[in-house]
Amino acid sequence: MGYFLETLFGGLMSGMLYALVGLGFVLIFKASGVFNFAQGAMVLVAALSMARFSAWLPEWLGFENMWLANILAFVISAALMVIIAWLVERLVLRHLVNQEATTLLMATLGISYFLDGFGQTLFGSSVYTIDVGMPKDPAFILDNLFEGGILINLEDLTAAAIAAALVAALALFFQYTSTGRALRAVADDHQAAQSIGIPLNRIWVIVWVVAGIVALVAGIIWGSKFGVQFTLSTAALRALPVVILGGLTSIPGAIIGGLIIGVGEKVSEAYLGPYLGGGIEIWFAYVLALTFLLFRPQGLFGEKIIDRV
Repeated sequence: MGYFLETLFGGLMSGMLYALVGLGFVLIFKASGVFNFAQGAMVLVAALSMARFSAWLPEWLGFENMWLANILAFVISAALMVIIAWLVERLVLRHLVNQEATTLLMATLGISYFLDGFGQTLFGSSVYTIDVGMPKDPAFILDNLFEGGILINLEDLTAAAIAAALVAALALFFQYTSTGRALRAVADDHQAAQSIGIPLNRIWVIVWVVAGIVALVAGIIWGSKFGVQFTLSTAALRALPVVILGGLTSIPGAIIGGLIIGVGEKVSEAYLGPYLGGGIEIWFAYVLALTFLLFRPQGLFGEKIIDRV
């Protein structure tokens, strides 16, 4: 039982990180009706900015306080994501209002490739580290209930707590504010939303800013655990099965989908891996997503797909 709980906790912690990245995909889809392939590149650029500015600022300004460097780097990185969001709306999205979903999809692919190149040009292509003071040592809990206790990673626990707090705050914001209602209206019909006075351009900027901040937090957590390198942009696409499972239009779906994927990966690897030769964690999420695409393409919480003829 102790081993199962240890595996379950590990899956839940990984799942919260998946949910955080998946949330960025959901937000953009709700606003524009298209899957944002640039989300992975946004995570990469945000993480690169955080890693480099946290190293550059102490050298430029002559101080050694790590916390001050991280706070300033976070503010600068958040400002960079705001600028990127404003430029995306100004230079790309406002010219594609009421265009086909395929056109918007290709636009996000173009944005993704541009951000990859922009990040490499601005910050370099080496592997960087992010140190925000997250605990690295493991800990044993419930040792009075199970022999030897349950081993948990304090870094994973801290990351999961941060991700859970951000996800909860965003879910409440978009569910109970006028911005959230405007977001749903824009996702349903751009032209109709404009006709009732909803400022489409402002909504798009807000959503891309929020998705950028989500990408920044995800990049910091991911970079703290594994380092920042250019494979991060493709690693973020591991959240794709999360949004397929939960539904592309559902913020709660992204959360539940992330937790299901995280737990499913860890449990299947622990209990089925020895019989299937291991490696289940790599493909489990995609097989589960494929199954949902075949039998429930809208996901667990997505809107039912209705074909109009």
